[in-house]
Amino acid sequence: MPKSTWIFASILSALVLLSIGWLQIQSNNRARAQAEARAAEAASRQAADASTNAALAAELLVALARVAELEEAVALAEKAQVGLEQQMRGELESRDVTISELRGRLTVDILDRILFPSGEARLKPEGEALLGKVASILAKYPDRAVQIVGHTDNVPIRSRTAEGFTDNWALSAGRAVSAVRYLTERAGVDPRRLSAVGAGEYRPIAPNDTAEGRARNRRIAIVVLPEEFAAPDVKPPTPVPTPAPDPAAPAAPEPETTPQP
Repeated sequence: MPKSTWIFASILSALVLLSIGWLQIQSNNRARAQAEARAAEAASRQAADASTNAALAAELLVALARVAELEEAVALAEKAQVGLEQQMRGELESRDVTISELRGRLTVDILDRILFPSGEARLKPEGEALLGKVASILAKYPDRAVQIVGHTDNVPIRSRTAEGFTDNWALSAGRAVSAVRYLTERAGVDPRRLSAVGAGEYRPIAPNDTAEGRARNRRIAIVVLPEEFAAPDVKPPTPVPTPAPDPAAPAAPEPETTPQP
């Protein structure tokens, strides 16, 4: 083979090898760039996931803290409810006073014979003494709203009573108001905690066909509501201070007066 041909073939082979090498380098560069892009995307996703996880973890901690607060509040409310019921039972429950609790609503039923003369809404001295005990217990639970509900039996009032009541509706409402007035005016219970309701004969707790049943139905119910029905804030509003006058401000002109003839 002539020498020139051998040189040309060598050069051509070298060029082919260089081309193949260059193509391989380009392919490797593209593969490396793709791999770097995938790695950057994965790192970005990982960072986003880490940020999301951190946010979720923070929200979880806040939620757990709130749950703990609610559990503590529920436990305190249950403890207060048990304490209230125990005090009511210990100081009030008797043959004429019964106490019941349902879903956080504590009801003290007081028969009318210990509170009022027959057909009247004027409190007896022993009724005042009993309501005084109720007020002393309620003073320990100042945020609890209280309903005073008057009840009668189904025997109609046949003539106007000495106090002017003509039916059971009026008598039951008058007795509820009388109890509320004593609690607020004489026993110091904040009036914003209280409401008076007359239910007449329409919420009996016993049959009205016996004297005993009618006696049980003639009653005042003191209903201490659950804490979710809390009474309004009994604290007086904070007075807004009056700004001091600015000595540099001009005095207001005195109003003109028309001379009288």
